[in-house]
Amino acid sequence: MEQEGEYAADFLEELLDIADIDGDLDIGVSNERPLVSITSELASSNLKLLSDPETVVALQEITRLAVQVKTTELSRVILDISGSRKKREEELEFLVEKTLQKIEETGKDQHLEPMTSYERKIVHDLVAEAGYVSESEGQGRDRHIVVKNS
Repeated sequence: MEQEGEYAADFLEELLDIADIDGDLDIGVSNERPLVSITSELASSNLKLLSDPETVVALQEITRLAVQVKTTELSRVILDISGSRKKREEELEFLVEKTLQKIEETGKDQHLEPMTSYERKIVHDLVAEAGYVSESEGQGRDRHIVVKNS
């Protein structure tokens, strides 16, 4: 796992250099997966250009492919740019709260929008903590969560 994080950091450092984007890289572990965080303490940093959630997901996928080429194994590296993961986790917490309210109001199962496997894991955990049941349905990009009215 450590080597996977190192390969990802090397790839991302080179990418930042090519794009002339400021950023400091840190390698860690989150949910038993390698995590590479990119931050900048400079007020004038252009790193915010990459911190849009969709951009982070796209860069994460490209990084995983680059790591996979080096390791010849499926990569599960997680990328965080300027706290984008924390922001997304807060959005998912809000989504789960609203979903559970809707279940209470309607009594019906709720289908959520498709999301990444990492996001689905967070939602499944939040739903379980609240005492509800959820499951993933669909394939590929259409894979989504259904929160059940237990």
